[in-house]
Amino acid sequence: QVDLVESGGGLVQAGGSLRLSCAASGRSFGSYGLGWFRQGSGKEREFVAAIGTTWSGGITNYADFVKGRFTISRDNAKNTVYLQMNSLKPEDTAVYYCNARLTTVQGISVTRRDYWGQGTQVTVSS
Repeated sequence: QVDLVESGGGLVQAGGSLRLSCAASGRSFGSYGLGWFRQGSGKEREFVAAIGTTWSGGITNYADFVKGRFTISRDNAKNTVYLQMNSLKPEDTAVYYCNARLTTVQGISVTRRDYWGQGTQVTVSS
């Protein structure tokens, strides 16, 4: 079980920057894959960025629409994952959610358990 609390959202002008943080409680933080998703008004939740577990080397992956602008990172000592967002656009306006995924492999069985934060609002004005 892990609890996630996001912070850092707010109102920013187009071209500006924000850094989102997601603090996790619980043990074995390094064993969780971490990600950020977002949901705009009237839209489905979509993937933004992810970073792998510590043992996987923390491989990162980004949605095409944020590549070169957003950076995901993790600090296992602080049980925190970050999303640095630069060159923000009005279309980045959304509620941003933190995700933690624990993958367990037993033989040929793979189990994935997802945990979500409550979300933080990001609004980019034009």
